[in-house]
Amino acid sequence: MLNTVLDSLIAVLLVCKAATSQYSSNQCSWKGSGLTHNAHSRDVEQVYLRCSEGSLEWLYPTGALRVNLRTNIATSYKDLTVCIKPFKDSKGANIYLEKVGDLKLLMTEEDHVPSKVYCFGMDQGALFIQATPQMDISRKITGFQYELFKDRTVADLRNAPASCRPCNDKEVLLAACTSDLVIRGTIRSVSHDQQQEESRIDIFADKIYRQKNKTFQPIGKSGKWLGYIKTLLHCGVKEGEGDFLFTGSMHFGEAQLGCAPRYKDFRRIYKEARDKGENPCELTTD
Repeated sequence: MLNTVLDSLIAVLLVCKAATSQYSSNQCSWKGSGLTHNAHSRDVEQVYLRCSEGSLEWLYPTGALRVNLRTNIATSYKDLTVCIKPFKDSKGANIYLEKVGDLKLLMTEEDHVPSKVYCFGMDQGALFIQATPQMDISRKITGFQYELFKDRTVADLRNAPASCRPCNDKEVLLAACTSDLVIRGTIRSVSHDQQQEESRIDIFADKIYRQKNKTFQPIGKSGKWLGYIKTLLHCGVKEGEGDFLFTGSMHFGEAQLGCAPRYKDFRRIYKEARDKGENPCELTTD
């Protein structure tokens, strides 16, 4: 009798382990499998993400997911913008915005362009991911990274003032003190990607004031670093000689250009502000 009970308990535990091994999640990211979803069920699986950035990865997509984003940013939903960046090989599902039962198409499986970012207001609804009919789901993975932004519209994200025009003195000082990336360096080269509508600026850095991620890596024992920053193609960035102060913000693991004054101009701006006691932070200028 005891052996029978133990055998039954072990069998239940093995079933539970098999089921739970199909997905993993935390407050910021979720990874799951369509293999645990009944192919004939009309149920929609609910996914809850509660961070300002993270990712979702759905293996062998079948059925549908409803992704409920909850933020730790203290603000109204109408002031939040969500951006998603599909994985390079994301396939197997269409993505919609769902609000009160109505679906609005955000992107289809065929629309997917590597590195393209899709943005929408958080008050427009939850993400609804619906698997497309497939003869073979064994090689299909639907996934994306997401980021939430406070007090920034879609237009702001795609056309930030600092990206396509020189920053004024106040913007330069604020960028130098608050940006994810702040470096002094020279332009090595500029390349343009027409499909992605973006430009890449490769930079030799002489000094790193701040970098959130290890975007710039040291070059041997030279005391210099090498890295890159991206910006919008329509900004028309060109190569230029001399030292610049490059600032930028990190989005989806890459640095996006903010203010980039010539270093001599930054030194002048910073000195004038410091002499007036108006510098927002302390920086070492050579």
